[in-house]
Amino acid sequence: MSAVLIENAHIAPVAGPEIPSGHIHVEGDRIVALGAGPAPAVPGAVRIDATGCLATPGLVNTHHHLHQWASQGLAQNATLFEWLATLYPVWAAMDAEVVRGAAGAGLGHLALSGCTTSADHHYLFPRGRGDLFAAEVEAAARVGLRFHPARGSMDRGESQGGLPPDSVVERLDEILAATADAVDAHHDPSFSSKLRVAVAPCSPFSVSADLMRESAALARSKGVRLHTHLAETLDEERHCLEQAGMRPVAYMDRLGWLGPDVWFAHAVHLSDSDIEALARTGTGSAHCPSSNGRLGSGIARVSEMLERGANVGLGVDGSASAELTSLHGEMRQTLLFQRARYGPAALDARQALELATLGGARNLGRERELGSLEAGKLADIALWRIDGAFTSAVADPVCALVLGGDRPPLARLLVGGETVVEDGELRTVPQDELGRAGAEAGRRLMRLAERV
Repeated sequence: MSAVLIENAHIAPVAGPEIPSGHIHVEGDRIVALGAGPAPAVPGAVRIDATGCLATPGLVNTHHHLHQWASQGLAQNATLFEWLATLYPVWAAMDAEVVRGAAGAGLGHLALSGCTTSADHHYLFPRGRGDLFAAEVEAAARVGLRFHPARGSMDRGESQGGLPPDSVVERLDEILAATADAVDAHHDPSFSSKLRVAVAPCSPFSVSADLMRESAALARSKGVRLHTHLAETLDEERHCLEQAGMRPVAYMDRLGWLGPDVWFAHAVHLSDSDIEALARTGTGSAHCPSSNGRLGSGIARVSEMLERGANVGLGVDGSASAELTSLHGEMRQTLLFQRARYGPAALDARQALELATLGGARNLGRERELGSLEAGKLADIALWRIDGAFTSAVADPVCALVLGGDRPPLARLLVGGETVVEDGELRTVPQDELGRAGAEAGRRLMRLAERV
């Protein structure tokens, strides 16, 4: 790989002071230096003139369900439990071809919104439908993003007091074996890794206590992270109180699911003691404001969580509950939702950018490698063009990025120093092809669902 020199950019490194006009020097897949003024002379380097651009770390998405790209626009006015009851039968028909097309489109859409690393939580594995987990891994490799797929699971159907129909759950022994196989086949723990696997039983209302305990033991034996949905709705809270006799965070604590290797999706309905527990144990959370708003779930106490030292990253959540949501847009949604709840000083633009970058990297256990522009970290860099006819009217580049309703065009998106997006177009794979494959995945899923 050639050296890359980015010049004349306004640099917002997230860690450290901003540089109004500076350079970033990349060698291989690492940042080796950044600073004010012109770039040094480096023979053979590729020079990128970033005049009029804001340089930020690539955004990090910490919660998604990529297969849902194929089921957007359904159950539009439903609560979470109503929405799930409508969509479980549809998702039960998915196969590897659906997942491959949906994941490619979803990841391409994320790249165009400045995302360089994405998690995914895939927890439905209908029998006889191919290797769904491998299908999304293949899609991520093709698009070129760093990928953190979480092998999800459900073992508690309606007959055992769970929410999902029995037809979409798996047996405990099958889940543990398949999860171990997924980690062994795909997980790369190296510094430069573009593929890491997490263990992710779905939620308290679809998973047995035994599966939660066994999954935690499996993950820790293999040195990988843990992820699940938690405290998303008041319905879930009532379910936990009725079934376990305690609130969701206390239930997770009893099961051994608090710690620095755990991050939860949503964490909307938290008590003061819940927040303190997350902060004390180093447990992270993925805030998904658009999905929470779309389903009427509530507004998470993000500002209070940050004040008390709990880590928060951002997630777009699945496209069936957050249609066409961009990770860039979740920065703005987060800021506006927090100010609507707490007032104008609740969260500022730079804090929102940190949630979308370093906060996400911490959730994934990758703050040493990702989330800020620093020498020695991986060269995952977004160059946002802020000198457009209208964008240039905003005096503060970070404000233009976060508070502006329209996403600034991406001049360049680098993942490990390699170009994934240039001048607003994917360069790793034809984006029209990805879009068509995503649309066809939706049509195929609906055809398959009619036969189930």
